[in-house]
Amino acid sequence: MNTAVKNEDSLRGLGFALTAYVLWGFLPIFMKALAHISPAEVIAHRVIWSLPIAGVVLWATGRTGDLMVALRTPKMLLMGAATAALITINWGIDVWAIGAGHALDAALGYYINPLFSVFLGAMLLGEKLSLSQKWAIALAALAVIVLTLEAGKLPLVALGLTISWGAYAYLKKSLPIGPNQGFFLEILILTPFALGYILWAEITGTSHFIAGSTSDTVLLLCCGLVTAVPLMIYANGAKLLRLSTIGILQYIAPTMIFLTAVFVFGEPFGTARMIAFPMIWAALVIYTASMLRQARGR
Repeated sequence: MNTAVKNEDSLRGLGFALTAYVLWGFLPIFMKALAHISPAEVIAHRVIWSLPIAGVVLWATGRTGDLMVALRTPKMLLMGAATAALITINWGIDVWAIGAGHALDAALGYYINPLFSVFLGAMLLGEKLSLSQKWAIALAALAVIVLTLEAGKLPLVALGLTISWGAYAYLKKSLPIGPNQGFFLEILILTPFALGYILWAEITGTSHFIAGSTSDTVLLLCCGLVTAVPLMIYANGAKLLRLSTIGILQYIAPTMIFLTAVFVFGEPFGTARMIAFPMIWAALVIYTASMLRQARGR
């Protein structure tokens, strides 16, 4: 009976997931407003102001006991430190990319990510790939080659986001606590480093918090909301949806980022991107169709 529930979509879960992905889709507009602030300071405030929000959620859901167990288990602390490091790298690349005018590269990275996760599953977990999935991964690899040949270098932003998020998701799956508890553990581990950086910025006079403009202070305070809220909404919605449904919905955010980059930020969409992006979209169509067929078969 429990299995049947887990394999069905719920309206509540769909609402949660849609909300999370739409919020993530609008995130570049928020981050663009912080482009004049260093990515390190933005990330530090994302950590600091996420902590109380995640803590309240943990307390309200009665999951503080799980956290205490994690804090007393060296292996879980080590895994939490690894996922915390990976999410910091991912945030750093993302914040820098948006501020530096590389939102299109960020969108590309998030488009490639599900295909990279399938590749990781095959390489590290021995999961068998279908012929369609192999074609999808090959198309994505060709798109990266097209961009590399045009630019004369690898699309490091896209690859950095793909690899850091893929590795984060892989390790996160192995962390034996719930998503909300895991997120709080990661933020808790990062907090001393974030506080240290903020203190250093204040001492050296490079801080934009309080010492800067009112708008900067408000935006930095809101970093916790835009970080913690979508992540926890998504984590709870994912439990109430089929994996195939989540697989389709995950394209909402990069599509919104892509449209924002082209039509709001005015980033150039050159010939190489005109070739590479359709190749990625075709790969995702092939991958999604294969995933749906497998779901129906199960």
